[in-house]
Amino acid sequence: MTDHILVAVAWPYANGPLHLGHIAGAYLPADIFARYNRIIGNKVLMVSGSDSHGTPITIRADAENTTPEKIFSRYHKDFQESWEGLNISWDLFTTTDTENHHEVSQRIFTNLLDNDLLYEAKADLPYSVKEKRYLPDRYIVGTCPNCGSENARGDQCEECGRTLDPQDLINPRSTTDGSIPEFRERSHFMFRLSRFEDTLKEWLEDKTFWRPNVLNQTTGLLEQGLKDRAITRDLSWGIQVPVDGWEDRRIYVWFEAVIGYLSASIEWAKEVAKDPDQWKNWWNEESKSYYFIGKDNIPFHTIIWPAMLLAYEEGLPLPHNVPSNEFLNLESGQFSTSRNWAVWVSDYLSRYEADPLRYVLSATMPETSDSEFTWRDFVRRNNNELVGTYGNLVHRTLTFLQNNFDGTVPEVELQKPSNDLIGDANKALLTSGEYLSECNFRASLKTAMDLCQQGNRYLDDREPWKAIKTDRNHAAETMFTMLHVISTLKILFYPFLPESSQKLHGYLGETGLVESKGWKSTPLIPGDKLPKPEPLFQKLDEEKVVSDETQRMKKNA
Repeated sequence: MTDHILVAVAWPYANGPLHLGHIAGAYLPADIFARYNRIIGNKVLMVSGSDSHGTPITIRADAENTTPEKIFSRYHKDFQESWEGLNISWDLFTTTDTENHHEVSQRIFTNLLDNDLLYEAKADLPYSVKEKRYLPDRYIVGTCPNCGSENARGDQCEECGRTLDPQDLINPRSTTDGSIPEFRERSHFMFRLSRFEDTLKEWLEDKTFWRPNVLNQTTGLLEQGLKDRAITRDLSWGIQVPVDGWEDRRIYVWFEAVIGYLSASIEWAKEVAKDPDQWKNWWNEESKSYYFIGKDNIPFHTIIWPAMLLAYEEGLPLPHNVPSNEFLNLESGQFSTSRNWAVWVSDYLSRYEADPLRYVLSATMPETSDSEFTWRDFVRRNNNELVGTYGNLVHRTLTFLQNNFDGTVPEVELQKPSNDLIGDANKALLTSGEYLSECNFRASLKTAMDLCQQGNRYLDDREPWKAIKTDRNHAAETMFTMLHVISTLKILFYPFLPESSQKLHGYLGETGLVESKGWKSTPLIPGDKLPKPEPLFQKLDEEKVVSDETQRMKKNA
């Protein structure tokens, strides 16, 4: 049975370029999952877009003395180029500044207001006497009252993940001039989040398949008790509050950004599918939605967005799974846009291929705990695993076939060792598929690499380079078996390494796209003649790469 799978991916703030931490945190795992579901025949809709209204964008605009529109337009273009370079397979990557998104966000706001799930209340908000304006929450930092972190923001503490309001902070101060803000009373709309506490607890009862970090953080926040939250702010940049007299305020970005998953689906149906109702196939109780995010966004996707969906009278489904990753660190430090301590995607792509990066980030993906990217590990994994284990297995099989069988698939009778290996290859497809369906990407990748190693052992034990001189049938059997193995590896690696899998697809004499063949090894037809292959991967000079990239990072920091 075909499932409709919504792959909803975190909306990056369009205030700076993408770095490897972003990719490992949400975008690569989402793409792997989407590619797998497409190849097994599910109907996938993968959507996201640039978050155009967040205060990080206005901060950048202020710093550069320009407009938020110019900032988000610049980085939205950069994002699109990065996605193309990394082969991230969006169905739609849009922005929150479209007319469609504004309309959908305002519609939900009005619906909740009409159903008494929004109410007007006075709140104490930070006001800068020096700048003569109310300050957005992210313009305020201070000490977290929950964990004691001294750099908590006015909307959330990144250290412990707790959502906050500026007045919760101990010793709050402005990020723009360091002054201590005054808290002045101001009317804003509040969302009755507390009303959904018991319902959300019940909803979580069967989510034992969620990752422990996601489930534990969500459960812990619910046990602390939910408070109603303001959903409007004193801003000039963002979505207009659809209420007369509120022209000087905007819908709070945390409220409207998550609506982007729905608005992007609606936009895709209208603009891409040319069927305005088709989005509903991914927004009903029979469909499944997966939200790929970083750990700092967990509460917004496991508490706030589900509460909004419950509040909205259209009866939209709650998330099926939220496979949030932890953080990827860089050379023993945290990725930091402000300190320029990062490997920027566009910079990486100017010197290296996409698949080696996809491989290394997949192998070290921070699924349940923080992990680390280092240039030395990048080169060693490329050279030892991609080139030495996988690429070498493929190349020596196909070149041996060219040199000794004129590139023609031999006709053979398989004996037990060969049948056993082919059986193990078929089992690997089942095992890897189970891991991928459960969002266990590192385990799936290990299954593929284990089969590579098993194939290399088989090839070394059979020694076809010797057998060809005395027992041509023995060498032919080895080649036929290895062709089945690498045909299987092409599929196993496809969600992770789409470019090299497509190349191998051609080397095996296939036409069209890899994913059109399904999650199975392509049958080999004796007598088929295969084209001459080229190496799938290129070896890198470890010391040169490590030296060059380390110097580049230090120079930029």
